Amino acid sequence: MVSVGTVVWLSSELMFFAGLFAMYFSLRAASGEMWAEETAKLNFPFALVNTIVLVASSFTCQMGVFAAERLQPRRGGGAFDFLRWGMIEWFLLTFLMGAFFVAGQATEYAMLVSEHVSLSTNAYGSAFYMTTGFHGLHVIGGLVAFLFIIGRGYAAKRFGHFEATSAIVTSYYWHFVDVVWIGLFLVIYVLK
Repeated sequence: MVSVGTVVWLSSELMFFAGLFAMYFSLRAASGEMWAEETAKLNFPFALVNTIVLVASSFTCQMGVFAAERLQPRRGGGAFDFLRWGMIEWFLLTFLMGAFFVAGQATEYAMLVSEHVSLSTNAYGSAFYMTTGFHGLHVIGGLVAFLFIIGRGYAAKRFGHFEATSAIVTSYYWHFVDVVWIGLFLVIYVLK
């Protein structure tokens, strides 16, 4: 039931982001010249590195899911024996990568504000900050979920299917957030 409920909830989130994409494309269509001028201020290499880190975090998250499905909450070997890591170690790495992404977004916001692109500057600023900002809030929500799952992994006297299911549905959310970012990255940074 938890898995089905998560998928239904993610469907509503998909509609929310579809609305943000529609807003972005509508404003872009109405303000083509301004869009070309403002997108020139984006730091593509910086955003690409940030994107690669976020996408890679989906792989580390999935490794944590595989460990949870084996009912292995903690590592079974040395700290650098990655093949024997448990769910907690993989989710901690995923958390760090997600935190890196959020810090990168904050850095990018600071760079754009220094170039006089803010939420209230123009339609481009509004669209950029609304789409990336709501995505960032979703990433932060995922980071909180990872902390919760990691804490439950440490606290569980016996790691069973209930704990594994929580880890799995958290991964659904994280993969969703990553896929949405790939779409945003392509629309904002590639299709200028």
